[in-house]
Formats: sequence, structure tokens, C-alpha cells
Amino acid sequence: MDNLTTKDDPNTGLDYFYDSPGTIPGVLSISSANASSHLVLIDYNETTAMRTRLATPEECEPYLDSESVSWLDVQGLGNVDVLHKLGDIFHLHPLVLEDIVNVPQRPKVEIHGDQLIIITRMMFFVPSNKRFVSEQISFVLGEHYLLTVQEEPAYDCFEPIRSRIKQGKGAIRHMGADYLAYALLDAIVDGFFPVLEAYGERLEDLEDEVVAHPNQKTLREIYRLKREMSTLRRLIWLQRDTLASLLRNHGDFISQDLDIYLRDCYDHAVQLLDIVESYKEACAGLMNIYLSAVSNRMNEVMKTLTVISTIFIPMSFVVGIYGMNFNPESSPLNMPELNWYWGYPSVWLVMAAITLGMFYFFWRRGWFKNFF
Repeated sequence: MDNLTTKDDPNTGLDYFYDSPGTIPGVLSISSANASSHLVLIDYNETTAMRTRLATPEECEPYLDSESVSWLDVQGLGNVDVLHKLGDIFHLHPLVLEDIVNVPQRPKVEIHGDQLIIITRMMFFVPSNKRFVSEQISFVLGEHYLLTVQEEPAYDCFEPIRSRIKQGKGAIRHMGADYLAYALLDAIVDGFFPVLEAYGERLEDLEDEVVAHPNQKTLREIYRLKREMSTLRRLIWLQRDTLASLLRNHGDFISQDLDIYLRDCYDHAVQLLDIVESYKEACAGLMNIYLSAVSNRMNEVMKTLTVISTIFIPMSFVVGIYGMNFNPESSPLNMPELNWYWGYPSVWLVMAAITLGMFYFFWRRGWFKNFF
């Protein structure tokens, strides 16, 4: 990775890269941390379906020219030799292969010769750390084949599609590679809904916490959620634009009969965007609720301190008077109460009467309502 600079985006939490100035176009930059590449081939027609793991990319060549639909799924970007061989087998332009391998790329749709290139992103929610994970997936659609390249093998939302192919459910076994590409795109878009459902539950929990026990941890969680909502909104927005571009510019690679399916997939992306927008507004509302709760809590504290101070002010006044050092023997007007037999208890009775009187006055004014 000598020609690649990686940096963490503080606004999104995702890594992005840029090539060093002067880098040769089409050079593959693969991190040693990437998982090794696994090749899984699914070949099917109306009557049969076969799934196998390939040891080398060359094993898929006999299937590419057949009349059946061949789906080669490359899981992981950790083997540069395998990726170069795939580029040779599928006749991928070096810049296309660079976009597939050097992740992340902006989602897009391009036509290169007799292939339709689609680059998009999948989304998963990891319950263990309550964070979402995003990975790039690339499509290379030909006449009778589909090549998909996943960034990581650990996360995948394609198992329902594999099951439908194996069991022959639905229309997928009766359709071509273009329908398979649509089905995978639809699974990717639908995979966002569980992520948003998890965020909805987090928002509800945060709302209860903000109302009941607002603290600095809650504030940090709100800011974190707000940043993640911004990232989700950006990713879904790009996903929507990619589907819109695919509807406008798919050429002859996708049958016109599939346009209605693509529009339905596009509608799902728009629905996702609406949900994210409402969640962003909810995050802003949580911030306002937090500030109001903290302000109300501070008001209650100040109210308590004010009442206590107000009650003790006259008591301090009385004590302050009798703390003055006037000699009563010098003048009969100099604090004669100091020589009274019941002087000390009388002062306590006066202060107690003042305190009770103030409590009664505050109570009649309603100042103690919801106080205790």
C-alpha cells in the first residue's frame, strides 16, 4: 500500500483513501488486513442449480459461455493475484478493477463495453457494539453471468437469494443474470431496514433515558447517534442515486420488463431516506429534550437552594442582631433582652415562628407544588 493513503473520517467514522500524487492509474492497493479471497460459484437454469467453491479463478471459465446463469461471488479482497486473474478472465479494464478493489468508492453505475458495472454498499448492524458496518460490493453484469466482489466475507445479506436459487422458489431460476442482479440489489436495499429498526429502538431507549436520567453519557450517545444518522443518510442517498442512474442508464443489459422491479427497489430506497430523515429530526429533538431536562433539573436545584436561603435569611438576621457586642449595663436601650430570664428560649421561639410562617406563606402561594 505504498501508493495509498488511508484516513479515518471523523464525521462519518468510515475510512476513506486517496492515491498519492503521481500514482500510476489502475494500480491495485490491497491492505494486509483484508480477508483472503474465497470464490463461490452458483450456476443454474430452470431445471438445475449447482453451488461449488472454486480453488482458482480459471475454474469458472467453462461456465461463462454457457446458456445457464453463472454467479461468481468473490468474498474478500486479500489476494491480489486472484483479483488480477479475475480481471483477465472477465476482461475488466484496469480502472474498473481498481474501483472494485481500492475501497471505498462512491456508488455508481457505468457501462464498459459488453459489461454493466455497479458499485454500491451493503449495511449491517452489529448488536455486540451497537454500531453499523458498511462494506462495498461491486457487480459486473454480462450476458449470462454476474460477478460480485465483496469487501469482507463475514457480512452478507445474500443468503435468501442463494436459498431461492437452490429451492427454485419464485421466478429467479426462470430469469436471466439481469434478474439476479436486481434480486441482489433489492436484498442490499432491504438490508438497510433492520439497521434502521435497530436505530429506532436505540432512539426510544435514549428518549427514556433523557427524560429520566440525563447525564454526560447520554449527551455523548446522542451526538454519536446524530453522526451515525448523518452517515446513514449519505449512504442511502448515494444508494438512491445509484438506483436512479441504473433506471436511466442500463442499456440492453437489463430487460425492460425489469424496470418495474427496479422502480420498486428505488421506492424502497426513498422510503429508507424518509425514515433516516425522521430519525435525524428525532435526534435533534432528543438534544432539545436533553437541554430542557438539564435546565429543568438546574431550576429545581436553584428553587431548592432559593427556598432554603430565603427561610434562613430572617433567622440569620435575628442571630446577627443578638451577635452585636453592645453592653446592656451602659444603657437600658442596649439590648435589654440579654438580661431576660427567658431571653434565649424567646429568640428560638421567634425564629421558629418566622420559619413556620414562611413555610405557610410559600405553601399558600403554591411554591411547594411538585417540590417534594
